[in-house]
Amino acid sequence: MSGEGLVLGIDMGTSGARAVAMDGAANVVASGAAKLAGFCEDHRDPLGWWKAVQAALLETLAAIEPARVRAISIDGTSGTMLPAAADGAPLATPLMYNDPVPDLAILDRIGAHAPKESAAHGTTSGLAKLQAFQSLPGVFRVIHQADWLAGHFTGLYDVTDENNALKTGYDPLSRSWPDWLARTGAQVELLPAVLSAGAPIATISPPAAEAFGLPSETVVVAGTTDGCASFLATGADRPGDGVSALGTTLTVKMLSDRPLFAPEYGLYSHRIGDMWLAGGASNTGGAVLAAHFSAERIAELSAAIDPTTETGLNYYPLTKPGERFPIADPALMPRMTPRPAEDGEFLKAIFEGVAAVESLAYERLASLSSLRLRSVRSVGGGAGNQAWTAIRARKLGVPFLPAHSEEAAAGAARLALSGAREAGVL
Repeated sequence: MSGEGLVLGIDMGTSGARAVAMDGAANVVASGAAKLAGFCEDHRDPLGWWKAVQAALLETLAAIEPARVRAISIDGTSGTMLPAAADGAPLATPLMYNDPVPDLAILDRIGAHAPKESAAHGTTSGLAKLQAFQSLPGVFRVIHQADWLAGHFTGLYDVTDENNALKTGYDPLSRSWPDWLARTGAQVELLPAVLSAGAPIATISPPAAEAFGLPSETVVVAGTTDGCASFLATGADRPGDGVSALGTTLTVKMLSDRPLFAPEYGLYSHRIGDMWLAGGASNTGGAVLAAHFSAERIAELSAAIDPTTETGLNYYPLTKPGERFPIADPALMPRMTPRPAEDGEFLKAIFEGVAAVESLAYERLASLSSLRLRSVRSVGGGAGNQAWTAIRARKLGVPFLPAHSEEAAAGAARLALSGAREAGVL
């Protein structure tokens, strides 16, 4: 191996794959991307996933010296699963993160035996998908999307990480598959072994090393889910660090030094090393803005907003009744009246309302963890609106720090850095 060491992070998303090369100081030095549509007609086609990963990775490797690569890590969509043979051959069409399992008998058994704080409840849980696949002939393991892709680099299709395993019933406190899984009817022998996110799995297989021109000593590192990878990409790394994703909905996450489980709010925690990533998603967010204004109109009105003053309006902006977090109430009504005569004042009131929900979400996380929110990093389309950012900063009262990256692949690369150091190759 020659030159300053680099690591690779790969993100497999719903529409395509991205890859980044990162140096030891966590700087992204090269990247590549490939759309799934260029390789398959169905986003459930695992061969299309692999082709997109290959294309994104080769584009990245073309911009660096592949001999400098020390480690690789991959994230995938949370809850996406497929049954595989021992050689990795897919045995059925995968069930994606949002594909439900309609078998009521499976869901009833899980509901009867899974603890209320488990993330394995629900029609889209990994545990339900395991049971939907487990009776197929020739099944070696039922694994997660990231596991299957990592297997193409190691030849091993029986290893997962603690984050992807969470919705399949893994207990992050005991760090084991719990005994109650078998009582739900799950064939637990089909579950993969679990490593902590960022732990070395194995060195790259000779065929993969040759195919990509990578050193035979390259370490393949246990990955994570796309959501966890996106958080890690921002650079947040200490208890009390928060990340707000201002997209169609508002997602709030915070690192904690203890696990947070509040099923009544749909809140559970991913284990990342010795810390816990807890959070939840609100139904407020960019969808409310888009229901009233075009992007161009928002930009025009925002330029005239004074973020240092209050409208005095107490909005809870929603497009329809129902909220998940920080208030769990399927009947919660939107509160967006009275409407000011001026559009700019109305937009400002919506900004304030979403910021108030964000503030309440962090208060909820802080109260459950006994931690003080230390900082916030913002990602998503809304993060670029200066007026909204100023309103949010005023309400939250903590430093707003820049996100190092919004690319989930960069979060996977940070795990690769951790694994490379643990393995002693960087």
